Amino acid sequence: MTPLQRIREDPQKVRDMLAARGFDAPLDRILELDRKARDLRAQVESLNAERNKASRGGPPSEEVKARMREVGERIKADQAELTALEAERDEKLLWIPNEIAPGVPQGKDEHDNKVLRQDKPRQLDLVPQPHWDFGEALGILDIPRGTKLSGSRFYVLRGAGAALQRALIAWMIDLKIAAGFTEIYPPFVTRRETLVGSAHLPHFDENLYRDEDDDVWLLPTAEPQLVGLHRDEILDAAALPRRYVAYTACFRREHMSAGRDVRGIKRGHEFDKVEMVVHCAPEESPAWLDKMTALAVEVLEKLELPVRVSERCTGDLGFTAIRGFDVDVWSPAANEWLEVSSASNCGSFQAERSSIRFRREAGGKPEHVHILNASGLALARLMIAIMENYQRKDGSLEIPKAVRSYMGGREKIAPGEFAL
Repeated sequence: MTPLQRIREDPQKVRDMLAARGFDAPLDRILELDRKARDLRAQVESLNAERNKASRGGPPSEEVKARMREVGERIKADQAELTALEAERDEKLLWIPNEIAPGVPQGKDEHDNKVLRQDKPRQLDLVPQPHWDFGEALGILDIPRGTKLSGSRFYVLRGAGAALQRALIAWMIDLKIAAGFTEIYPPFVTRRETLVGSAHLPHFDENLYRDEDDDVWLLPTAEPQLVGLHRDEILDAAALPRRYVAYTACFRREHMSAGRDVRGIKRGHEFDKVEMVVHCAPEESPAWLDKMTALAVEVLEKLELPVRVSERCTGDLGFTAIRGFDVDVWSPAANEWLEVSSASNCGSFQAERSSIRFRREAGGKPEHVHILNASGLALARLMIAIMENYQRKDGSLEIPKAVRSYMGGREKIAPGEFAL
């Protein structure tokens, strides 16, 4: 059901949904525009019916001709007004978020999320250094030179640090391929229509980078590309589910205040991420949400890192999801859980905006697919967790066993190898 259908059917339910999510949207203006547009459309249809009736009545009199000229002018003016009303209504409808699935926990923000699993932190034989100190001392992380090159919130990975990130990306993609996903290497820039279809525009406009001359946008995540692959298409049911995984750099205009989050690489304007997107039949999407969450958890389990899984509450659900889970990893130096994956069932919301449908049988009525997404995982925070959980007393960094084969069998990064 589209946002307009939901508003027409039960505007109070939509108003309650906005309150539960903590979103402000122009609902009253949409209702006003829709009422005016529907009244005007009825008027245009009535005038068209009058004109059609007159055309079937034989040769018209001068009086009828005059009336038809008047009717024609009225139709032209009313149609122009109707087009403008519907255009404004449809633009404002883009600010209405998705509905909320039954059973989602009530709450205002991430502090009200329902924790489903929380591992104990790893037992370390040292007081861990924060990654910005440890990584720079080891010579694999260089924040000052990243800032020199590109400004604040950028950094450079060096030597085996860069190799470790590259190894993690390749390894995580291979895990998803083994689970039946198809790898996609998409462009790192996209079009406005693609971002509107995935619902990143207009709501997240202030967080996105763009080239205004060409109206192209840097990806905030691979999600819009993997959703938009099938924009304006009708798929065969036999081809579902469509499972895609992609690595991209991600670009976001983070708006940060002073505090501990500005230290290190936790929040940056650019970061690498492996992303999963699934297009499936509606009845399959709840199971796929669980599967995609499990695939995110699998990465942390294989890396032997502590895991926390939470179901997002209504106020932390975001714009597109009807239900979702967060997967976090433990940062011992900062003494906090870091989100490395957010798995979301978006229902038919993005498919409606992108016109992605499927037929259950030949000649059948097209239906909108359900679309889900999940990080698999975000690299900056995963690198933080590895640097802080795998540092050793001698100043070296142990390489997690799961990715050693992707680094030529290397077991550790020793101090002094990559002096800055």
